[in-house]
Amino acid sequence: MTNNVPTVIATSGGFFQGRRNPIAYGPLIYHAIERSGVRGRRPSICHISTASGDQRYFQASLDQAGRDSGFTTSHLNLFPMPNVDDIESFLGEHDVIWVGGGSVANLLAIWKLHGLDEIMHRLWLGGTVLGGVSAGSICWHIGGTTDSFGPDLRVVDNGLGFIPYSNGVHYNSEAQRRPLFQEAIRSGALPEGYASDDGVGLVYVGTLFEEAITEVVDRYAYHVWRDGEEVKEDQIVPRVINGA
Repeated sequence: MTNNVPTVIATSGGFFQGRRNPIAYGPLIYHAIERSGVRGRRPSICHISTASGDQRYFQASLDQAGRDSGFTTSHLNLFPMPNVDDIESFLGEHDVIWVGGGSVANLLAIWKLHGLDEIMHRLWLGGTVLGGVSAGSICWHIGGTTDSFGPDLRVVDNGLGFIPYSNGVHYNSEAQRRPLFQEAIRSGALPEGYASDDGVGLVYVGTLFEEAITEVVDRYAYHVWRDGEEVKEDQIVPRVINGA
């Protein structure tokens, strides 16, 4: 870990179809490595797939994606039990912690049971770059919209809250996301927040939104807030980033 400021990269992307492997790391993950400040050695990334139940076959593909990219990839598993003795020391050895998608409601419940909420907060303050996609994006915020409870989306509002905003993911690709996110902010169920189209990442330094970045052209981020009894939305044109 070489970064010295709390950094979160919350995305609706990060992975692509590989040429020979089902998964390849995309520019958003490369950017997280860049933000970590690692130089002169092989970057290390820990993937956490709690939200999808720690599927070992998926982790094997991520291991290959890491080798293809020149990264050391490891995993924190919590099913059926933690796979390391000291979770905080293990995570602290990595430049980037990247959290995968799935059920953010289950992720938050299991993390809090194992003390990951407090561990992640200390790592964030210490400069470990935190990032992720979908559930791994929402978790760092106050909350967002989720399919954790079924195909009809609901609001989750018990996120870790490192970032004092709400978070909308898959804003352009899942029809329920935008109207529910806007209504939750209009009603006060969620605070103002930021949303991302697929392929877009939101970069926060400390608790402040710094910029939007994208690995796919013609995709956008959005700032959504309440103005009286109405909700307003500003489109943010992200900076296009390239892979290695």
